[in-house]
Amino acid sequence: MKRSIAGYALALVALAFLLEWLEYRFLMRSLPTSGVIGLVALIFIVLGIWVGLRVARRDPPGPFEINDRALASLGISDREYAVLEQLAAGQSNKEIARDLGISPNTVKTHVAHLYAKLSVSKRTEAVNKSRELKLIP
Repeated sequence: MKRSIAGYALALVALAFLLEWLEYRFLMRSLPTSGVIGLVALIFIVLGIWVGLRVARRDPPGPFEINDRALASLGISDREYAVLEQLAAGQSNKEIARDLGISPNTVKTHVAHLYAKLSVSKRTEAVNKSRELKLIP
């Protein structure tokens, strides 16, 4: 980050020296004011686009990989993990029960176990913590 800031600062200093080298006063006398303003605007547009592309560039994320260590250390069973995936999809207990072929009371039990294992008290907290631990995408 410090390297990027130093690079941008050097680019601005170089532009300042360039304007001085071109004898800014001479340009002001020989070119119309709108031409000078346009030239300076063009320079800063190009610099802004370059900086924007450098700063905003992000590498695409790779394929999601489940954190098996965290899954094992928390002791989450396969069925609880299936319920967790359904929770992350925003499904209700009845929908989860229908999809997994279990009763809604069993879903409630699995959800309660997930809350205890993840040390949370709400569905959204469970999903957020699971994403932090890279248990779900």
